[in-house]
Amino acid sequence: MDNRAVSDLLDLIGKGTSPYHVVAAAANRLESAEFRRLDLRDKWKIRRGGAYYFNVFGSTFVAFRVGDVDGPIRLATAHTDFPCLRVKPAPEVRTHGYGKVNIEVYGGMIRESWLDRPLAIAGKVALRTADPFSPDVRLVDTNRPLLTIPRLAIHMNPAVNKGVELNPQKDMLPLMTMTGKQADEAYFLPCLAEAADCQADDILSYDLTVYPWETGCLCGAKNEFISSPRLDNLTSVAACLAGILDVDTNDASKEALSGLRMIALFDNEEVGSRTKQGAASLVLPQILRRIYRALGCDDETFDRQIAGGFCLSLDVAHALHPNAPEKNDVTNFPVLNGGVVLKTACSQSYAGDAEAVAVIRSLCDVNGIPCQQFVNRSDMRGGSTLGSILSANLPMRTMDAGAPILAMHSARETMGCSDQNAMDALVKAFLR
Repeated sequence: MDNRAVSDLLDLIGKGTSPYHVVAAAANRLESAEFRRLDLRDKWKIRRGGAYYFNVFGSTFVAFRVGDVDGPIRLATAHTDFPCLRVKPAPEVRTHGYGKVNIEVYGGMIRESWLDRPLAIAGKVALRTADPFSPDVRLVDTNRPLLTIPRLAIHMNPAVNKGVELNPQKDMLPLMTMTGKQADEAYFLPCLAEAADCQADDILSYDLTVYPWETGCLCGAKNEFISSPRLDNLTSVAACLAGILDVDTNDASKEALSGLRMIALFDNEEVGSRTKQGAASLVLPQILRRIYRALGCDDETFDRQIAGGFCLSLDVAHALHPNAPEKNDVTNFPVLNGGVVLKTACSQSYAGDAEAVAVIRSLCDVNGIPCQQFVNRSDMRGGSTLGSILSANLPMRTMDAGAPILAMHSARETMGCSDQNAMDALVKAFLR
């Protein structure tokens, strides 16, 4: 097994503590490979054979390589966000000498899994400047356990092992400090100002993620599993980055690249994608049209390339649970270390049709990549991801796929090590 894929994933998870940090880590990887940064506000000059990247409002990331000749669009997508807690404005909550932080739940997280864990804070802050329309925006990460959400002792809740419903506003507020005798002294903004290297009075606003501070690790008798926060969906982000870095238009040993190879890593998938930086926006169609115009192509050429394009939408899939196998479909049940999962649904909550499945299965067969299929039990409502949302605004053939994991949306999830290798291999083969 190639340990590079696993180590790259764990490195990305360690650095990607908020969607903004995921984008920053992605940019650093591509800059070292001589990708050129673009800005959405500039007029673009794009050349054939070039490699480019940019971010969309700081939390969505797009990178692409332009082929030497006209050819198909191949697009791999994932998302940068994950279920978590987000810090509210005016966050200080004082209760009998305890200093807590007011939060709200982002996405469909398993709340109980966040209790009794060391938690840190990461995101961005916007600081006061002389120009109200240009605040100073800085990324911050406390990078230390700053918070915890203590569980109520079993003596005070004897029914806890029968299951407890946690109210987000009452039961999920993290403990940050003891206020002591200085009950009116601020404790949150001074701590945030220290992390941002600024004065507390200069902080106008923030977008902050509370995240599990514990790092990912290998586990299992043969180290065959990864236990980590944020596997959903940084497994797919890591595979997209590996794939676009593998496409080298200047490598004389490879055939000349034709067409466009692109990755798009969207924010806000966990809350429906309907934001300016989400997959349901028009941002990607606009970006693609700008690229083709910069290459001198007319609208008809652009529309033809979209019609002939292919999108590989990557997000994690439900692996069969060893203690609850009955929750899976009776004939389609992916397992850890079984390879990439192709996800289908007749409701089209997962994108894909017979041709799309055939393309990806064939690609896996040709390249020796293990793959398996997932379909929901017929009596259970499944999830959804970017594929169907994106293809509604960008009508090209699309297939949803991903790595199988256990404990999806928990504070800590589990996957198979070899599945990350399979994911990387698939995206590399797809983008060649």
